[in-house]
Amino acid sequence: MHWRSFLAASLLAVSGAHASSLSSSSSNACAGNTPQTRDKWCDFDIHSDYYTEAPDTGVIREYWLELGNTTAAPDGVPRNVLTINGTSPGPTIYADWGDMVRIHVYNGLENNGTSIHWHGVRQNHTNPQDGTNSISQCPVPPGGSITYEWRATQYGTTYYHSHFALQAWEGIYGGIVINGPASSNYDVDAGILYLSDWSHRTSDQLYSTAETDGEPTLATGLMNGTNIWVKENNETVGSRFNMNVTAGQSYRLRLLNGGRSNLFRFMIDDHTLTVIAADFVPIEPYNTTSLNIGVGQRYDVIVTANQGHLGSDFWMRAIPQEACMEIENTDIRGIFHYEKSGSEVATPTTTPFNYTDSCDDEPMTSLVPVIAIDAAGIGYTSHNDVNVIKNTAGLYKWYMGPTTFKADWDNPTLLQIANGNTSWSNSSHVVQVEGNGQWVIVDIEMAINVPHPIHLHGHDFFILAQDKGSYTENTTLNTYNPPRRDTAMLPALGYLVIAFKTDNPGAWLLHCHIGWHQSEGFAMQFVESISRLKPMIEVDALEKNCAAWDKYASAKDIVEDDSGI
Repeated sequence: MHWRSFLAASLLAVSGAHASSLSSSSSNACAGNTPQTRDKWCDFDIHSDYYTEAPDTGVIREYWLELGNTTAAPDGVPRNVLTINGTSPGPTIYADWGDMVRIHVYNGLENNGTSIHWHGVRQNHTNPQDGTNSISQCPVPPGGSITYEWRATQYGTTYYHSHFALQAWEGIYGGIVINGPASSNYDVDAGILYLSDWSHRTSDQLYSTAETDGEPTLATGLMNGTNIWVKENNETVGSRFNMNVTAGQSYRLRLLNGGRSNLFRFMIDDHTLTVIAADFVPIEPYNTTSLNIGVGQRYDVIVTANQGHLGSDFWMRAIPQEACMEIENTDIRGIFHYEKSGSEVATPTTTPFNYTDSCDDEPMTSLVPVIAIDAAGIGYTSHNDVNVIKNTAGLYKWYMGPTTFKADWDNPTLLQIANGNTSWSNSSHVVQVEGNGQWVIVDIEMAINVPHPIHLHGHDFFILAQDKGSYTENTTLNTYNPPRRDTAMLPALGYLVIAFKTDNPGAWLLHCHIGWHQSEGFAMQFVESISRLKPMIEVDALEKNCAAWDKYASAKDIVEDDSGI
């Protein structure tokens, strides 16, 4: 069935228990949260442990998303683009902490399967809703539909994106804002500011280059889906993103790097950023003049419009860090404009803050979670040396340990579990962990001079160590309230040591979030607590979608030519 595109959510009152291990408390979701009391949220506050409790709002936020093909020119250069409800980025999904979120997805694409993943959403006891091809589902074929439903047990900023091949970076992504308390006060929530890289060639065209010749150089970047481009005849096309502000007001900006390979350093000339959240984790506020934001990472910041005496217009900069990746056009800027009587947006003349070009995360000492949790105890340890090798066909493949990841679209991990088949293939790189409340330590080492954003589904992980050089038994691990997040940088020629607790049954992917690398096998999966996971699998719905995909793939002679994720 084909439906109309809806941009707004439908709110439905609901009752009954939710699939969650959290305790619930029914109350008014937004009571007490004002510009002067942002740390309050109904009967909860910024110190409430969102891992164990959440408001029971009795509300379903319902959205309809339709994927389609079109021609668009985000930087003034027309090309084929994939859209959600006719736009890219797609509509932002809004919810309150504790709400149920129900999203109906219709695949109106001409010739692509799809799935939608809710990046950073823990899917607390709802692993089948994770939206990851080859892991939690088969792709949805063109003309097909799927409904996802999960509870907003966290609050903050993230995004949804396709997890089918390189489709996300053709335009299939959009924001998620889950309202809740904050660790610092502000006047206005300015919403999400997307940073992304962009190419005038399609991802499929570029992937051929990535497989045979290595990392392709992208053309440019976008700020909230727009930018300018200077053509060969020196004609400037496209437009800058503008943010209008009122002097004296403070604004919450939700910064998000939705790119495929480039790390951006963000700043607003002459303005200080107060950082209040890293990914979905509220942190103790700290001030900085710029932020390094890796692919898949988010930072919530507060900026006060208190520099109007210097002028009306200031550059907002997303500076690609060339130590990480090359990009053709580094001029990725927007305009921070003070609205005054009779004033119009003008080209700023401001200069950037000094900075050092780097691919490093923010210092671990800066990212102090408000809710203090120690990483206590050591259980299973997974050691992974990362390498890249050309195979016998002359194609680059990334390895974690001895394995380059390869899973099958038509035989996802959850279907194998439902069928009682847990004799995993080597290429599916499954690490099976049992028990409840056990610690899993993952150390990843990189002997190549390339950094990688590492993302884990289903958990916030604890960052125990992160540095250049070799990880040894003498490396000091920070277990006292270490930074927690779902995406962190693996340094070039360095290591990343993370930990998570087995408190969320599921098949959870861990992968590099650089598009080329995940498609070339830089991934593994943790199958957590099969005995508790198996009853959660909706076998009929899973098999029905897989049958629809198999029918389409067979009729169109579809060949899976990447890692499956």
